[in-house]
Amino acid sequence: MANELVINTTSHETRIALIENGTIAELYIERSRVKGIVGNIYKGRVIRVLPGMQAAFVDIGMEKAAFLYVADVFEAIEDYETFMDGNDKKENGGEGEGQAQGLSPLHPIEELLQEGQEILVQVSKEPIGTKGARITSHISLPGRHLVYMPTVDHVGVSRRIENETERERLKDIVERIKPSSGGFIIRTVSEGKSEEDLLTDMQYLTKLWEEIVKKNEKAHAPCLIHSDLDVTQKVVRDILSEDVDRIVVDAKPEYDKIVQFISTFMPKIKYSIELYEENEPIFDHFGLEVEISRALGRKVWLKSGGYIIIEQTEALTAVDVNTGRYVGKHNLEDTILKTNLEAVKEIAYQLRLRNIGGIIIIDFIDMEKEVNREKVFTALEEALKADKSKTNILKMSELGLVEMTRKRVRESIGRLMCEPCPYCEGLGYIKSKTTVCQEIFRELRREMLDVHGSKAMLTVHPQVADLLYDEERRGLEDLEKRFKKRITVRAKPGFHQEQFEITIS
Repeated sequence: MANELVINTTSHETRIALIENGTIAELYIERSRVKGIVGNIYKGRVIRVLPGMQAAFVDIGMEKAAFLYVADVFEAIEDYETFMDGNDKKENGGEGEGQAQGLSPLHPIEELLQEGQEILVQVSKEPIGTKGARITSHISLPGRHLVYMPTVDHVGVSRRIENETERERLKDIVERIKPSSGGFIIRTVSEGKSEEDLLTDMQYLTKLWEEIVKKNEKAHAPCLIHSDLDVTQKVVRDILSEDVDRIVVDAKPEYDKIVQFISTFMPKIKYSIELYEENEPIFDHFGLEVEISRALGRKVWLKSGGYIIIEQTEALTAVDVNTGRYVGKHNLEDTILKTNLEAVKEIAYQLRLRNIGGIIIIDFIDMEKEVNREKVFTALEEALKADKSKTNILKMSELGLVEMTRKRVRESIGRLMCEPCPYCEGLGYIKSKTTVCQEIFRELRREMLDVHGSKAMLTVHPQVADLLYDEERRGLEDLEKRFKKRITVRAKPGFHQEQFEITIS
């Protein structure tokens, strides 16, 4: 089945869905009020240097200061890698016993940066949650076939190009035609491309860098120097390949912009682009709205009757696998294995669709046999190969837990489209009505001891009032007898279930 890009554009929002084999695989959303900033280049001002964290905060003109690690300001990446690896080992005749294994950084951050200093940086991660943007001084400019790195003298090849002969061919071409300064990463789409294709990309990127340098010399921090492509052009540049057969877009201006972009930067690529002009909304026509709604839920059902629960926290995401309604046919171990293998495919799909990144803990159902644990782990590795984001997986523990990381560059779909519940304040639960009643009784005892008066007015949520008149009535009567005061309960619909007021007169 053909792979397609479906683009829905309005004046205030752009949504792009990558459909693979009839199923939505990736979703990109950009709103006019909150545009993505990954890839943007800024002239920033250092506002605080933190030697204890080997990091600095940089003002780039955003609401929150951006965060810069020492690894991202080293003049040469190799310096930092050498430090991290501990380049002076005992076996090499280095430090003696009792000394630290690794050296202190060759260039501590306090020697590289000072408060008030202006620095050219690029956003590598969007502001996520309460954190500001992550930035780097190692600029990278992505093109169609190459990524230009003006601050690093290195030529690399995408790991997704597996043919060694092709890797060597591409590397030889780039090393031969590249300028004396700067480096390049050869992208996956370069496989099979000619020297002319690579040279065209290279010339465009080096010219773009020259313009950025000129603009930087005249600008004053904080200032935006270079804005990356909008979400549509970025997705077309990075995703459109021989695997994507068709682009369908529902807005004429966006249609014209895509045609112009492809004819300018990808003239040789074969594709089909259609303008969708039906009355039915384009995402409804392709059945995407249902899948998006499903991607916002915490419970995802499996075909067998099992299900997975996905819970996101500030630091990590937990995924729990359950058999649910599935009872199997033969024995318990086979039932568990089948549920876990089915869950593996759904988990890999949901991580990609929801764009969940950072630390991820997967709690598979416990399996007694080691061979079954290996089957599930291997299946997970295989399922994640289709994911363009870098993942790192640790072996499954005896408890059935798998720890993994997935590179996070932008907010997940859940955090982008949702906000914490104002009623429970993001907890996911509230105090029960019975618990609130008991809290009210304790507070009444304190108030009646300290405040003189003959009666008390208790204002509560209507459902709490019902409980006080019914099951918890005896508690009120006991307090009235003990303190010889009349207690009147008044229901107030606008109150939160946990909220109450006590007035004694």
